[in-house]
Amino acid sequence: MRQWLLPVSNALRATSNAALWLAGVMLVVMTVIVAYQVFMRYVVNASPSWTEGTAIMLMSWFIFLGAAVGVRENFHMGFDVLTYVLPPRAKGALRTISDLAVFAFAFGMVYYGGLLAIRGWGVNIPVLHVPQTMTYLPIVISGFLMCLYAVERILRRLAGEPIDEPPAELVTEA
Repeated sequence: MRQWLLPVSNALRATSNAALWLAGVMLVVMTVIVAYQVFMRYVVNASPSWTEGTAIMLMSWFIFLGAAVGVRENFHMGFDVLTYVLPPRAKGALRTISDLAVFAFAFGMVYYGGLLAIRGWGVNIPVLHVPQTMTYLPIVISGFLMCLYAVERILRRLAGEPIDEPPAELVTEA
């Protein structure tokens, strides 16, 4: 890897790990909240009003953060039948085009999600008493991270790193 790319890649790895950790914590918190809601509704017969909205908001946060991590780690599904028959150079070009498409989509998430977040700032979610922006913010943050990760993948590929091959621990022999 080029020396100037190494600190950038390390910083993005740290953001990816932090996003994945945060998504995991949010998943656990959401699970506890839903369990609390079920207990309160069916055992105590007094369902709290805030649990459903909080669980849905947490779900959107951990889904979008996890999706951003998936871009960096190349864990998203794709149709790669064509890449099996292409020479390595053409395979890299096709994957670069794919990363450019991811970047374009993620940029749209940042732009249009940002517009929604700005519009939602003055509107509160009644039960949670937080701005509606909080429901749109994961789109913006995830889109921004996806843009960074897509650019990183392109730069690492251009630097000659074998980023398109799965790690050895994920490969199994038939």
